[in-house]
Amino acid sequence: MPAASSRTTAVSAVVTAALAAGLLTGASSAAADGQVRIHDIQGATRISPLAGTQVTDVPGVVTGVRGYGSKGFWFQDPNPDADRATSEGVFVYTGSSPTVAVGDAVTVSGTVAEYVPGGAASGNQSLTQLTKPTVAVVSSGNALPAPVTVSERSVPSRYAPAGDPAAGGSVNGLPLSPGRYALDFYESLEGMNVRVGSSRVVGATDTHAELWVTVKPHENANRRGGTVYGSYTSQNTGRLQIQSLVPLTEQPFPKADVGDVLAGRTEGPLDFSQYGGYTLTARTLGTVLDRGLRQERTRAQRDGELAVATYNVENLDPGDPQEKFDALAAAVVNNLASPDILALEEIQDDNGATDDGTVSAERTVRRFTEAIAAAGGPAYDWRSIAPQDKKDGGEPGGNIRQVFLFNPERVSFTDRAGGDATTATEVVRERGRAALTHSPGRIDPAAAAWTDSRKPLVGEFAFRGRPVFVVANHFASKGGDESILSHHQPPTRSSEVQRLAQATSVNTFVKKLLSADKRADVLVVGDINDFEFSGTTGALTAGGALYPAVKSLPRSERYSYVFQGNTQVLDQILTSPSIRGFDYDSVHINAEFADQNSDHDPQVLRFRP
Repeated sequence: MPAASSRTTAVSAVVTAALAAGLLTGASSAAADGQVRIHDIQGATRISPLAGTQVTDVPGVVTGVRGYGSKGFWFQDPNPDADRATSEGVFVYTGSSPTVAVGDAVTVSGTVAEYVPGGAASGNQSLTQLTKPTVAVVSSGNALPAPVTVSERSVPSRYAPAGDPAAGGSVNGLPLSPGRYALDFYESLEGMNVRVGSSRVVGATDTHAELWVTVKPHENANRRGGTVYGSYTSQNTGRLQIQSLVPLTEQPFPKADVGDVLAGRTEGPLDFSQYGGYTLTARTLGTVLDRGLRQERTRAQRDGELAVATYNVENLDPGDPQEKFDALAAAVVNNLASPDILALEEIQDDNGATDDGTVSAERTVRRFTEAIAAAGGPAYDWRSIAPQDKKDGGEPGGNIRQVFLFNPERVSFTDRAGGDATTATEVVRERGRAALTHSPGRIDPAAAAWTDSRKPLVGEFAFRGRPVFVVANHFASKGGDESILSHHQPPTRSSEVQRLAQATSVNTFVKKLLSADKRADVLVVGDINDFEFSGTTGALTAGGALYPAVKSLPRSERYSYVFQGNTQVLDQILTSPSIRGFDYDSVHINAEFADQNSDHDPQVLRFRP
């Protein structure tokens, strides 16, 4: 729970915006008899018509109590009105452990407020609630209002209305249409007692004791149980986050992988959280049925095939337990079949997040390559360029960078001296072929596109006498983007600006290689931090310079990451026109599982140069 000052700021910002839009109408929306009910507080838009006003003796029955995080309780009017758009439940923020119990009939007096999880700048929708409450318990042991069932039939297929241009693209002032739009449907139930029946898990249990299910089993489903995110305009409307109101000390949260089933009844108030939006905070939690999802293994490269892979190893540094090194190494050997070239992202310096000016990653890489050899893999050699201290973003002090591992028994590295953190490598023509001035080298490291971000690492390799160029990338993150649950529809994706510039920079460099040799074998690999349908990918492929190999897979198989129940592409390998007849594999070993060695799935491409 944010400090009181940040909560007040967020509330004030929403109320101010609502006043400007003419949404706050004061007590005029209350019932004719003067008794304010919960549906009067919630109103028929996302912003309460009573925001900022005092209400007295609002009646209802307690449906859920939360004694951790944002402490308070939900209560619901057992006598609803006839308007589907007005919720009959609301959260009461107490700030300390509530003294009420589920089933208590209460009256609550307090201030109606709009709280934006994450603050107004996040773009998140707001949560209508009562603050500074005075609570009177009228009776106990009452039956709860019957839960509203959230199901495939009840959730609309359309995701959200288009935002009002006159309100900056916000949907806050639009009347809710719960029978037409999924976000409006969920908003019309904010604070109410809801339930889901047996539902497939589409986002594994995470470290915050939450998981994601879908109530629409056929919505963009894939063979491993996920819900594939394939377009900005085709959202997965059946996803719902599940948390538990029962303290973890009393009932540990169940561990579930994608494809498992949360069976039986899961019931409780519908909340809105900063991380995930609409959340069923379960008073009663179903049972997880293990469907036996297993890690994938890619095939070994055949004679004459070159196998190139990319793997984000999530801030690997010598301070990590040996178990992490061993697990990542075992995956390289057993799941990735020991690729010939492996581009790693998020290799940290030799003392990790300790911020003392260290930039070398020799200890980190040596420990990893030794673990690979111990797991039965090849004795990988490696190349990289250490970044300038605190110039490449990532965890402060960690100095993450990309690293090439390569199997010298299968492929050789063409060293060309002079590459460093600030010197750009260039393309020259040598003996009728493209070549680099520095290998390993960096692409245009001084350009604004790479400010506080990882600069691309370029290496020139040779396989059976033929040059192969690999560009290892870790583009700028999506940090700062509004979520798909934003009150702006469509949401603002501000981080795209830098990734578009980065993609243009890499595309320009690849075109230089192709200008020197139109048959050059070039692979652009790494954590692109963007989708295969994004503008970033479009900029990388501009002019036909590259092809996103993930598009060679069926749509349902295109993913390397799971975020809030959406299986999606972040990691990619793109190929130059000369690379044809390749075999591509997104090897699912992490993203779908509660137990992860990284949050990304590695990618492998095999081809015959």
